[in-house]
Amino acid sequence: MADGVDPRAYEDYLGETVEPWSYLKSTYFKPLGYPAGIYRVGPLARLNVAERLGTSAADAELAEYRERLGRYPSSSFHYHYARLIEIVHCIDVIDEILSRPDILDPHVRARAQINRNEGVGVSEAPRGVLIHHYKVDDNGLVEWVNLVIATGHNNLAMNRSVLQTARHYIKGDQVKEGMLNRVEAVIRCYDPCLSCSTHAVGQMPLEVDIRDAEGVLLRQVSR
Repeated sequence: MADGVDPRAYEDYLGETVEPWSYLKSTYFKPLGYPAGIYRVGPLARLNVAERLGTSAADAELAEYRERLGRYPSSSFHYHYARLIEIVHCIDVIDEILSRPDILDPHVRARAQINRNEGVGVSEAPRGVLIHHYKVDDNGLVEWVNLVIATGHNNLAMNRSVLQTARHYIKGDQVKEGMLNRVEAVIRCYDPCLSCSTHAVGQMPLEVDIRDAEGVLLRQVSR
């Protein structure tokens, strides 16, 4: 979490809701409420709040990125550009770590036992913020757990991207050519940890139901 924010208080800032049409929880910024509290996590968000990355090659790419797109790029398609810059940074850091003399040190394993029955961990993964909240008994057996993963943080934004695509490509039951490709493209921007983020023999299976305001199926488009 940001400097000065206790990660244990994440529930003061983030709410979670469940829609009947999805197995995935939607996370929102509590002060704005649901669904107005939409936000995004991941490489695009990280580069927007970072002044620099700390390696020469990555910082050079970051400078060109900002020269092209401005200080705070906002299109979801900029995720791909931001992700590439972070990959350059990771390669630089991996090279630095492998060059350290203690890389072969055998003392790398930490052993710990139960020291409290509840804990919250917050970290940045490639996809975005991960929040793990666990409660365990005195033997270390998990009694309760809540995971707020990057795909959950981005769920509302992904849904909004699909809505924007639908409004552009669908009129009544008429579908413009390229709609399926566009839906896939906007979903992939977020690198979701869903089955739709993987390929099947080089192509992502995709099925879109087009329904009217009453929920009546008008047309189904698939590949």
